[in-house]
Amino acid sequence: MKTSARICLFALSLCLPFAAYAAPVPDAAREHTGTFGGTDVRYTSRIETYRVRDGEGAADVVVMSHVAAGDDATRPVLFAFNGGPISASLYLHAGALGPLRVAFPDDLDADPAGFGTVPNTYAILDVADIVLFDPAGTGFSRIVEGTPPAHFHSVDADARQLVAMIEAWSQRHGRLDSPKYLLGESYGTLRAAAAAHQMQMRDTPLRIDGVFLLGQALNIIEYAQREQNIISYVVSLPTVAATAWHHGRVDRDGRELEAWLDEVRLWARTEYLTALFQGQFLPAAERLEIARQLQAYTGVDAQVLLREELKLTKDEHRVELLRDEGLVLGVYDTRYAGAPDPARTSPGATDPSGITLPAFRRGMDALLRAQFGVQDTSDYRGSADIGGINAWTWGRNTTPFGDWPYMVWIREVMDANPDFRVVMGHGHHDTATTTGASEYAVAHSGWPLDRVRSVHYIGGHMPYTIESSLAQFADDLRSFVAAP
Repeated sequence: MKTSARICLFALSLCLPFAAYAAPVPDAAREHTGTFGGTDVRYTSRIETYRVRDGEGAADVVVMSHVAAGDDATRPVLFAFNGGPISASLYLHAGALGPLRVAFPDDLDADPAGFGTVPNTYAILDVADIVLFDPAGTGFSRIVEGTPPAHFHSVDADARQLVAMIEAWSQRHGRLDSPKYLLGESYGTLRAAAAAHQMQMRDTPLRIDGVFLLGQALNIIEYAQREQNIISYVVSLPTVAATAWHHGRVDRDGRELEAWLDEVRLWARTEYLTALFQGQFLPAAERLEIARQLQAYTGVDAQVLLREELKLTKDEHRVELLRDEGLVLGVYDTRYAGAPDPARTSPGATDPSGITLPAFRRGMDALLRAQFGVQDTSDYRGSADIGGINAWTWGRNTTPFGDWPYMVWIREVMDANPDFRVVMGHGHHDTATTTGASEYAVAHSGWPLDRVRSVHYIGGHMPYTIESSLAQFADDLRSFVAAP
């Protein structure tokens, strides 16, 4: 049953070649009105190009923003971006933050070809301005000719590119003193940590008030699927259990999901962790008892779990749970199920949740036309092909599964900035970045707990594809940027 470990935090996007070109769209601005959070707002949707220099390298970063009318320098600004590395911000933009959004139906079997766009009344333009960052090589942003494409292919340089853009945008619009928040998703959470650290720790700090980490990957070393890393099984169990709950493979016994998951979390960090720690020294009777309880939480037969030494990875659960129906579950959203692709090397290589991706691109195209007046969207790139994950420079490590400094960076920012706050957000059905790993990260972070909040959503890596979760996400963002 064992499946190979895989890199799981990176972008849901279509890879395109990375090359050096001039920015393919001219700067433009259009005025609009809309209703957001129950408030009527006049705002400007603007495309601007910023020449960002980094040592010997340079990039033309094309920035899209939605800014409310008026010159309110005290109004918060949310700088948002997706992951990768490196992808454009189209998922957050067309899925949650823009004035238009893709309307994903609750019916998971609905034909994705029919997903259209609707006004996004959940966008937070009633309380904050929104700036979307597309790193060079994605969206309309491009590496300047003469700069090696790999110049920005590192954690530090990627973050410097973002910080340079934030400073340039803030200077141009008179917003240097405005409250500034970063919203990063997936790999974007690493970028957020690195950028916040750079903003705070320079000789003259650039104002930074907090980061919202959606699908955090700061401590991926703790939940990478390594067979001997017993913590990975413990922190993955709440996600596995939520998946089994959704598919009706566990006894709900009249309880609500969150209350039931609290029980799972407690059992995982006590009895389950203790059992895994004992390994082959665990008495047979206790081993059987653990296997039966694990079956009750995961929906996988106890005999299978015994055979696997009580170790069930997220990937194995995707393959095992509905094996009797000939189905595998989604990687980024386990609510989705589908038949394994026979052309793939293993059932676990199939990701049924990927069917939503074309809808994001269509939604982004519609948003570009309606909000910015860009009629030819063909040059907008969903992501850049950097030549494989090991082509990215991770700093002290050669792979993303090393001992990263991101948790420490956030702690240092919080130590230096008593007003800096963190929100950790996750979808219950995301096997790429899990709720349990987030809770473990906070527990071992050293962060002041009165400035950290954790929120969970129904759904996967992009929980905002569910309207009720989008509403919750928007409320959480409003509270985040509005808090003193």
